[in-house]
Amino acid sequence: MKLLIPLFCALGLIFQTSAQEQKAPSPILFIYDASGSMWGQLDGKTKKEIASEVLATAVNNLPDNQNIGLMAYGHNKKGDCSDIEFLVDLQNASKSQITNAVSGMNALGKTPLARSAALAINSLKNSNTKATIILITDGIESCDGDICDVVSTAKTEGIDFKLHIVGFGLKESETEQLKCATDAGGGTYYDASNASGLSEGLTEATSQTIDDPKGNFSIFAAKNGKPVDAWVKIVKADTNKEVDGTRTYRDTGWVYLPPGKYKMIVNPLENTKIKGTTINIESIKDKIGHKTVSFDGGKINLLTLNNNEGWDATSKVKTQDGEVVGGSRTYGRTQTIEVNPGTYDIEVMGLRMKGLETKYTIEDVIVEPGKTIEVSHNFKTGIAMIGVKSGETLVDAVVSIKEKISGKNVAGSRTYTSNSSNPREFILNPGIYEVKVSAVKKEYAGKKETFTIEVKQGETATKIIHF
Repeated sequence: MKLLIPLFCALGLIFQTSAQEQKAPSPILFIYDASGSMWGQLDGKTKKEIASEVLATAVNNLPDNQNIGLMAYGHNKKGDCSDIEFLVDLQNASKSQITNAVSGMNALGKTPLARSAALAINSLKNSNTKATIILITDGIESCDGDICDVVSTAKTEGIDFKLHIVGFGLKESETEQLKCATDAGGGTYYDASNASGLSEGLTEATSQTIDDPKGNFSIFAAKNGKPVDAWVKIVKADTNKEVDGTRTYRDTGWVYLPPGKYKMIVNPLENTKIKGTTINIESIKDKIGHKTVSFDGGKINLLTLNNNEGWDATSKVKTQDGEVVGGSRTYGRTQTIEVNPGTYDIEVMGLRMKGLETKYTIEDVIVEPGKTIEVSHNFKTGIAMIGVKSGETLVDAVVSIKEKISGKNVAGSRTYTSNSSNPREFILNPGIYEVKVSAVKKEYAGKKETFTIEVKQGETATKIIHF
């Protein structure tokens, strides 16, 4: 019998661990707008029909162990600011009970947003329950309340909830109080102008629950001082593994990032002329991070030099992922390149010069919105003059030049028999080179010579071969 006791204890521990792993998520409470304005039409359907269908889809996509409650306002009486009712208790696990209640609901009354939020939050306080509240409304407060004040006060009292609001067909000028409420309630305001937008908003809202880790890094996207709706994806800097993501909805989006370095990929969901951008960010332990992503252009003033003097070169401006987003030929003068804000590598290649250092990458150039950054690179070269003669006669010959240590071919040409090309000028990076000269014409057939020559920065080394 004594042997069985440890076995039962072990089994009990296993069952307890299993039960903890299968613990149901905190409940979601929908507050549904059944005010008279829901009879208004969008795309040939009433907002009431659209909301009912979209909410049914969102509810049916929830996990089977998700408890779901429902509150509605305006569904019984016209002009009554107290027409607010709990229709389905938070302990409910039946999806059909929610969808049936919504589909059979009338739309009659006013829009008591503050009173509805207060009733919902007080129910959580009285039952000592934490929950995600999702308010769907097509109108603004019509009963002299302030939902932002209600939510802010509740948070100071320590009531544990997250509030999302999906604004259905609202004007931008009508959303200030709603955004204030979601900011205070640790959630997001989602703007929906049609069925698709409502679906996206509810999908996002039901996935960002009170059980998620609290966001510790915020993102705001803008262009010309105005908010931009954008999708944000966060990946680990070293592995590119996706960690988190959010949508800004022309507001502030939040993600949770453990301490470390990340790439933030931001793609606008409006104004197709705006290109996405990738920005390096870092999350620091016990600190709230923030990044404002401005799609206002920033400028790079690029200057390429050779031996401290202006020099012609080509350039490519690349994102951290290697995408070329800009470039220019410098012609030895400062060239201005405009790109989205972000961190870039600039690859420059000096023209007319030869050697192992004719290309250079200027790394991690940070471009900020509305600002200009000065960037330059100074190449180093010297000159080798290679000529071929027979007596006083110029000899046409092929010249091949290798960098001596690496053995890499870096330059080649012909001298011909003109004073303008014989001796032939080679602009080379400083170093020691192996030069092979081979005569071209029959009267000098078989004539060749190999030698080394040292090229120093800013100096000219001349070598004349005599056949």
